[in-house]
Amino acid sequence: MILSLRGGNLVVMKVLIADKFEKSGLEGLKSLNVEVIYEPDLKDAALEARIKETSARILVVRSTKVTAPMIEGSSLGVIIRAGAGYNTIDVDAASRQGILVTNCPGKNSQAVAELAFGLIISCDRRIPENVIQLNEGKWNKKEFSEARGLYGRTLGLIGMGKISQEMIVRAKAFGMSVVAQSRWMTPDVAAALGIGRAETPEEVAFLSDVVSVHVALTPQTKGLLNADFFAKMRPGSIFINTSRAEVVDQKALLDAVENKGIRAGLDVFEGEPAGGTGTYEGPIQNHPGVFATHHIGASTEQAQEAIAAEVVRIVREYKTQGTAPNVVNIKRAEKATHLLVVRHLDRVGVLAHVLSVLRDEGVNVQEMENIILGGAQAAIAQISIDKEPSIQSLMNMKLHECVFDASVFSL
Repeated sequence: MILSLRGGNLVVMKVLIADKFEKSGLEGLKSLNVEVIYEPDLKDAALEARIKETSARILVVRSTKVTAPMIEGSSLGVIIRAGAGYNTIDVDAASRQGILVTNCPGKNSQAVAELAFGLIISCDRRIPENVIQLNEGKWNKKEFSEARGLYGRTLGLIGMGKISQEMIVRAKAFGMSVVAQSRWMTPDVAAALGIGRAETPEEVAFLSDVVSVHVALTPQTKGLLNADFFAKMRPGSIFINTSRAEVVDQKALLDAVENKGIRAGLDVFEGEPAGGTGTYEGPIQNHPGVFATHHIGASTEQAQEAIAAEVVRIVREYKTQGTAPNVVNIKRAEKATHLLVVRHLDRVGVLAHVLSVLRDEGVNVQEMENIILGGAQAAIAQISIDKEPSIQSLMNMKLHECVFDASVFSL
């Protein structure tokens, strides 16, 4: 069993899973010799109680919300979002409690891209309306023979993560050209991908016959696609959103659907039910020109198996190394002004001595990494600090018999 020390006692590390999770993932976690508590229907107050009753060290969720009261006073060390987005987790509260928040980026990219293209074709060929009318006994070939087709059209992408990169492959297979906008994408990257590059989302809207959105929800992307964006979209074009509802001004979208003949394919939208089942009564219900699905972008067996394997990997690294991959709430040393590099023997007490010297001079450590060299005899500590230490401090560090040298560099 994997043990941790709490209150002077050794306890088994516990993993609480509060959402549906693949059998392969459950088996993978159990193989790590952690205690797995699988209660997929936990929500709200019941979840808060179980987190604290079980003294769980790791919490795994999918769509379940994790709030500050659940986190505060808990024994959690890691919260794992079994998916890409993590806007349902109070990351700030976790950070205040020293809890790592991780996710599983890129594991559902193919599944989401497949659904996005399904929505594109559905909007162009009006497949849902075809099926509904035929089920009602109506034959309306004349009306449904007016699709524009995708070959030779331009697909516009907002964002350039792994899902968008999967969209590029599929678009080219359909004979479409691609233009994309992303804060990080340079002209060289666009050229390497064989696509066009736009400076703004509005430019993408102006250039495209189909626009598909693939951005994470952040303060910068909330409400990103507003009335100005939809004003630039071509009449009769297609708009797809499989990312997050909050990045789109839904009223502005519906106005464009009604006034510009835009067709929308949405896997996410305002007011969608939070659970696996429920009812929906909102403005897109039976709205002509809007085809919506049930937030199922990542819901394929392939995607869920890949996510489960990634969760197991995260737990394995955390229990063996005390840290985890894909951490989303690590703040890189924003206030750091200097980097202190200390070469030293890998012995107990060396770093404690270095940190003590910094403390005595009022130097605050922003970030630290200790790299152990081959043979585990020597190491290099890289310490980001908020001000330059004095020459005397560097000399005091080197007074320790295990310190080879200490150097400081401006950042």
